[in-house]
Amino acid sequence: AAIESAKEANMPQDNIKRAVQKGTGELPGEAYEEITYEGYAPGGVAVLVQVVTDNRNRTGPEIRHTFEKQGGNMGSAGSVAWMFERTGIIQVDAEKIAEDDLMAKALDAGATDMRRAEKAFEITTTPAEMDLVREALAKAGVPVLEAQVTRVPKSLVRVESKDAASVVRLIEALEELDDVQSVYANYDIPDEILEAIAAA
Repeated sequence: AAIESAKEANMPQDNIKRAVQKGTGELPGEAYEEITYEGYAPGGVAVLVQVVTDNRNRTGPEIRHTFEKQGGNMGSAGSVAWMFERTGIIQVDAEKIAEDDLMAKALDAGATDMRRAEKAFEITTTPAEMDLVREALAKAGVPVLEAQVTRVPKSLVRVESKDAASVVRLIEALEELDDVQSVYANYDIPDEILEAIAAA
């Protein structure tokens, strides 16, 4: 799934091959490791940060500094991970298939649920079943846009205007760090507040 995502992002084939070789230890030089950092944003929002790094002694302090600079704090391993559930998400173009037809095909393929997002249907699966469900949907002619295993919050924390901008700034600052692959947070910020932050 990671290779498909890289291809969809138009990453050159040589870069994909090199990344796979580094990750499997076939290339000499740096050894990369996956690490998940945990912490809290302002307002009690739980944050998970997944990184791939060749130097945890550089990355850890960068993550900690970013949390602290934006008003959050980094926690210990396990402090917030329990608030998120690993879930497979498959996105399907909503304009190219009828909802009832897709629901039947998705459930037959082993999906656990489906909901309508803005321009896509989001099909949820267990992480172990995601690739099987995606392949079954593709064979059935379903226009799959993207498939990935992600972390979904078990519950959301309502964030009011005084903390909302700080939460958004922290998430954006973490996402801009070179080693960061994904940032997950359990905030619920009203749309009108998000729009005001974006316009500021």
